[in-house]
Amino acid sequence: MRTFKSMLKTELRLSIRGMDMLIFAICMPLVVLVILGIIYGDKPAFDGAKYSFFEQSFAAVSTIAICAGGVMGLPLVVSDYREKKILKRFKVTPISPLMILFVQITIYALYSVVSLILLYLTANVFFGYQIQGSIVGFILSFIFLMVTLFSIGMMVGGVAPNNKVAGVLASILYFPMIIFSGATLPYEVMPKVLQKMSDIMPLTQGIKLLKATSLGMDIGNNFMEITIMCVISLTCSIISIKYFKWE
Repeated sequence: MRTFKSMLKTELRLSIRGMDMLIFAICMPLVVLVILGIIYGDKPAFDGAKYSFFEQSFAAVSTIAICAGGVMGLPLVVSDYREKKILKRFKVTPISPLMILFVQITIYALYSVVSLILLYLTANVFFGYQIQGSIVGFILSFIFLMVTLFSIGMMVGGVAPNNKVAGVLASILYFPMIIFSGATLPYEVMPKVLQKMSDIMPLTQGIKLLKATSLGMDIGNNFMEITIMCVISLTCSIISIKYFKWE
């Protein structure tokens, strides 16, 4: 445990110095949330809607940090450590290379949690937002989505032959999801054709689940989203375990 804490402090310090996650996981979600709050405010999501655009958008914006860490940050750092022989060197030391992977997962999970807390405080203080559904359900859904996207990141980082390929694959996954899943551009304002296209993205499924739990909707109606996320998590985890490259 002492070794893990030491590695966590070191890696977290390096991550903060890099500034990338501070920008994309902490600052970017806050900016998007404030812009949506100013533009839409209490405006109904659609005619006759019970909930406002902002209430619908909070759950979506809260996933930006998860996507940034899991789909972009995690695969890049894993492939970079492999390319620099860091993972290989750890294999000949008493410290398992699995520990450094777990440290990285912990760091991106911390970014996601900190982002969620800051978003909620901002939404509550400046826009009067409150979670109307189950807070426990929302947190469990948040963790579930984190597991799903992190499993994708581990798969990409684990099987990519080098850092350049990992970057290309991460970008192909990250940018369409962050733009078209509803995390930045509200799903409700998208044309029907674009909504159908976005429905194939795992982040979209997670956002729908988070909206349901935050707004107090019947989670039984999200059986399809839960099933898809389970299949993605299981498939990516199996591929990661079976084909992960340490060298």
